[in-house]
Amino acid sequence: MFYPRIFKPIMRQPKTLPPPGFKHFPLYFDLAAQAELIDCVKRATKTAPFFQPTMPRTGTPLSVVMSNFGTLGWVTDKVRGYRYDPVHPKTGLAWPPLPDLLVKLWRDVSNWPDLPEACLINWYREGSKMGAHVDNDELAVNAPVVSVSLGDPALFRIGGPKRGGPTHGIKLMSGDVVVMGGASRQCYHSVTKIYHGESALVPKGGRINLTMRRVHL
Repeated sequence: MFYPRIFKPIMRQPKTLPPPGFKHFPLYFDLAAQAELIDCVKRATKTAPFFQPTMPRTGTPLSVVMSNFGTLGWVTDKVRGYRYDPVHPKTGLAWPPLPDLLVKLWRDVSNWPDLPEACLINWYREGSKMGAHVDNDELAVNAPVVSVSLGDPALFRIGGPKRGGPTHGIKLMSGDVVVMGGASRQCYHSVTKIYHGESALVPKGGRINLTMRRVHL
């Protein structure tokens, strides 16, 4: 006698969605605009060179090197910790002004009346990552964070307001823009992988991430 095989249906986990207020604009900047932004970074880092930030208390170096545009710059070191300063920690000079392309981007996508005071320039080289964190060093906690990806792609993950749990992953390409507003502004996010060597846009390779933030109310 023939007995038909009984197959159990495969129960797939529901796809994790990004939190409310999170927006992804793929290839917002074309190649010409991406090159212009890289030129802005090259000019800025002549007077505000990349520096190696360190963790508070432990002094452990971050895997990225950084600089800033704007009236304020985000910095961190063992002694004074996370903070915004009006001058470069090594040169003592004011940060270079925010490029016009980034001013226009903020006005177009942020839905926030005031311009950003700080734009962090992170350079992710081969092997660099950014651990899960929430941007909470600003008084303007309701203002969105707007970031631009340039160069090598990166795997970006965003979860919820508590550390751990499911995350939503996106492979960010050169020219992509991300906005974290609303509930997503207080969510943990990370960069878990750089796809090193997939882009030739950044001199000496890697990924440049430009992150604009409003600091004061």
